[in-house]
Amino acid sequence: MILVADSGSSSSDWMLNVPDSKPLQFRTKGLNPFFMNEKDIEKVIKEVPEIIPYIDEIREVYFFGAGCVTPDRREIVSNALTNLFPHAFIAVESDLLGSAYATCGHQKGYVSTVGTGSDISFFDGENLSPSHHGNGYVLGDEGSGAWFGKQLITSYLYEKMPRDLAKIFGEKYRLTKEIVIKNIYQKERANSYLASFAEFMNENRLHPFIDNLLRNGFDEYVRTHIMSYPNYWEYECNFVGRIAYYFDMHLREVCEVHGVRVGKILKSPIEELYEFVIQREMNYQQL
Repeated sequence: MILVADSGSSSSDWMLNVPDSKPLQFRTKGLNPFFMNEKDIEKVIKEVPEIIPYIDEIREVYFFGAGCVTPDRREIVSNALTNLFPHAFIAVESDLLGSAYATCGHQKGYVSTVGTGSDISFFDGENLSPSHHGNGYVLGDEGSGAWFGKQLITSYLYEKMPRDLAKIFGEKYRLTKEIVIKNIYQKERANSYLASFAEFMNENRLHPFIDNLLRNGFDEYVRTHIMSYPNYWEYECNFVGRIAYYFDMHLREVCEVHGVRVGKILKSPIEELYEFVIQREMNYQQL
């Protein structure tokens, strides 16, 4: 049995191939090794009742996750999964590679993750080129949920948000400077906290302030990330993540202005990624 996971900072999607049945799908909170240790990761997965009956039968686990960009971070996840699935081969890679498999398959193209955080890389059909992006919500993540959340909060606290929108925002969240500081600087998962305000953008997307914010955010993402590649227009750029998916109209319009060829836009890559992994393993077995 093969277990495949795609994990962002906010949530993780899982699919398990169950013999003579449709794949088992379930979701957990995000398992980012920059914010969690081995025990934290184990605890989250152990709380999923669906997986318990199959633990001893799982022989392969392919985990693609945010934060899994260096050997030491991948080791944190790998150790946790090894403890949970003692009879399984464990492979841990970045979520960006998983997104490349899901969108590009074996074709060349750019792959962007635009969800809680943001990142981009070029996929040559087999491997990702080294990425100089994905610097996190403090130093980067332009156009991401965390980036937009930060713009919303600061515009509200600085009283730069239009009064009509500020009234709705204030009634919905009842924010004060003290509450914001506590959630950003004293609690875990500050990036997920910031990204949670994307819901407000979705509810008020027709407001001129939100419309302008979305266009400016995606414009900064395109200029900072996509246009940093020479001849970026030669290949399609695929997008994965809830921010790209829910605000695809704004994203497509900004990309068109800059001559970016948009490929697939997926809310989550898990189904396409699962099919890619299963087919790849079947091909290996036939060799």
